[in-house]
Amino acid sequence: MALLECEDKEVSVVFLDDEGIQKINQQYLERDRPTNVIAFSMQEGEFGGINPSILGDIIISVETAQRDALEGDMPLEHMIDYLIIHGILHLIGYDHEGDISEAKKMKEKENELFNRMHGYSIEERG
Repeated sequence: MALLECEDKEVSVVFLDDEGIQKINQQYLERDRPTNVIAFSMQEGEFGGINPSILGDIIISVETAQRDALEGDMPLEHMIDYLIIHGILHLIGYDHEGDISEAKKMKEKENELFNRMHGYSIEERG
């Protein structure tokens, strides 16, 4: 959060299994499959400004994260950090769906932050 100058902001992180995240993915995003991370902003919509210090919720499937970590040849803890970074970037306005240039900006920021935390790029492993 400090690297993004969001020290005074809050997020909640929820860890689920694939079944749990698939239900949320279906209910809110109409995607009937598990995914690794979903972020829900508390700063959007009609009541988005009620508490500006709360960015939102990040939901992570530990099962999918474990598979992704194995595929990327990295510790699960590093993959969880990456997914939290990804979620926080969504919560502060980054988006990778729809616009290729925005997706590139988000990927670059993810890699920059991850590298600063762990000393290697996520792309080196993925």
